[in-house]
Amino acid sequence: MDKKGVTIIVRMKSTAKKVNFMIENQVRKELELLVPPGQRSRIVNEALRKELDIMRKTQAMERLNRLRREGNQFSTQEIISVLRKERMSH
Repeated sequence: MDKKGVTIIVRMKSTAKKVNFMIENQVRKELELLVPPGQRSRIVNEALRKELDIMRKTQAMERLNRLRREGNQFSTQEIISVLRKERMSH
């Protein structure tokens, strides 16, 4: 409240959203035991971010491996030759 008794509300755009999902009871118990209230969302966010990063990298590697198997095979010399031609054309 300001000095005149008027409540001032500042609304900021939130970068977070409340979600609802299930976790195993044992995981919940450990979370509640080890992480104080007020920090749990941050811990879960960090854990999800790390896991999603691993999944993203795994999927990228799978795509690269599939392209290697299915795509044309070039020798190092062929690649260097094409790169030199490209560089000289600019």
